[in-house]
Amino acid sequence: MCKGLVSLPACCLERCIHFYEKTDSLHYVLEDQVLHMHECLKWKESFERLLSNGLCAFTAFLVSEFSEENIAFYFACEDYRRTKCPTKLLTKAQKIYSEFISSEAPREVNIDHETRDITKANLMNPSPSCFDQAQHRIYMLMAKDCYPRFLHSPVYRDLLCQAKPSTKLTNLPHLVKKV
Repeated sequence: MCKGLVSLPACCLERCIHFYEKTDSLHYVLEDQVLHMHECLKWKESFERLLSNGLCAFTAFLVSEFSEENIAFYFACEDYRRTKCPTKLLTKAQKIYSEFISSEAPREVNIDHETRDITKANLMNPSPSCFDQAQHRIYMLMAKDCYPRFLHSPVYRDLLCQAKPSTKLTNLPHLVKKV
C-alpha cells in the first residue's frame, strides 16, 4: 500500500484505492467495491459529497500532489473530537500538534501564524474543540484549492474512464421502445 495512505487514520482507509505510477498516468485498483460512473459524477456536486463517497480517490490525488497531510490532519481532528476520555485528549492533542501544527512538524499543514498560535494556546487546556479553527482552515483550503484541481486532474479523468456504467444507465436503452 502507498506509504502516504498507510499513515492516514483507519477511518479513511476503508474501501481504499491503491495506486501506482505506470508511464504518465495513475491506475487504480478498487478493494471490495466496484466504482460506478454515477458515483464518480456525483463527486462534482460538492466537496462534502466527494469526502463522503470518494475519499480514497481524493486521498490518492492528494498523495500524488504531495499534500496528503491535509486530509490526514482533517481526519486526525475528527478522531480527536470524538475522544471522550479527558486524559487521552492531552496525549492526542500533543501528537496532532507535533505531527501537523508545529513549525518543525514532519507533516506540517499550511495554516497562518495566528491560527497556529491560537491552536498552541488551546493545548494549555485541551478540549474537543481545540483544533477547530485549524481544521476549518485546512478544510477550506482543500475545498477551494484541492477539490477544483482534483475535478480537473488526470486522476479524476482516469477514474471516470475506469468506472463501470451504472446498471441503471446501461439498462436504460433496453427500456425505451422503438417506434
